[in-house]
Amino acid sequence: MEENKKLVTILAPAYNEQEVLHLLYNKLNNVMEQNKNYDFEILFVNDGSKDKTLEIMQELRQNDNRVSYLSLSRNYGKEIAMIAGLDYCKGDAVVIIDSDLQDPPELIAEMLKYWEEGYDDVYAKRRSRKGETWLKKFTSKMYYKVLQAFTRIEIQKDTGDFRLLDRRCVEALKSIRESQRYTKGLFSWIGYNKKEILYDREPRAAGKTKWNYRNLINLSIDGITSFTTSPLRWATIIGILVSVVAFIYMLTIIIKTIITGIDVPGYASIMVVTLFLGGIQLIFLGVIGEYLGRAFNETKHRPLYFVDVYNEEKETNKNLNK
Repeated sequence: MEENKKLVTILAPAYNEQEVLHLLYNKLNNVMEQNKNYDFEILFVNDGSKDKTLEIMQELRQNDNRVSYLSLSRNYGKEIAMIAGLDYCKGDAVVIIDSDLQDPPELIAEMLKYWEEGYDDVYAKRRSRKGETWLKKFTSKMYYKVLQAFTRIEIQKDTGDFRLLDRRCVEALKSIRESQRYTKGLFSWIGYNKKEILYDREPRAAGKTKWNYRNLINLSIDGITSFTTSPLRWATIIGILVSVVAFIYMLTIIIKTIITGIDVPGYASIMVVTLFLGGIQLIFLGVIGEYLGRAFNETKHRPLYFVDVYNEEKETNKNLNK
């Protein structure tokens, strides 16, 4: 590598992506050939794939020394796979891109241009999302509205992980060792000089999506509980309001009994109120449990991941505090 050239790492996490990896590499290779002012490293992260994903990564490395790969000891999820890749990347800047080719590698050249202009975080915002259902688009829109309402941090809407990060952004993210990560929020939380570019998101080039609504719900809960304690405050406020209403209703019953001299009938209303209050209590216990569970997991201080192989060498993890 020439000393005057900056090194750019292209980080691509992958889980069971054997159908698309060669296509991704070909497109990335075109980008690298068209931007010869930079040296490039492609870092694939195998997140415990059960197909031939790892074998393809090894094949690509044998044919191109710009390719590196990191194979985790099991499937940890995309959030952990990304921080593992950031721990091992060497570039002055890092481009995070999904392996399914929904994010066009051709945008990397534009990202590099803005990086040279002084931006630290050049992120791609989706102008349109082809191949996604109306329900998924609607729920995504509502989720971002709820998350933004709860937190004081400006969350980037319609924005995924596809972005270029300057080395100082990478080091900032590496310093955050939360086990239950919501990286999309962390991108906003660390700050720095950001630049938005728009693009049209394409359907997957091949293979099947690994995301389902259960995973998306879990990610949504992680996003809310990671960046705000507002649900706990709302639980307190609603609890106070319900208690006030219950107290007023109790006084009404007592006064009416004293004046009329007869008990107020209403088995059905008592059952409704009891079930309503029981439901409210269970919901708020669940909210408290989510935060308590996060605190419990973080106090364990377990490493975020273990590496099986890095560039054909087995990792011992002796000094790994990750």
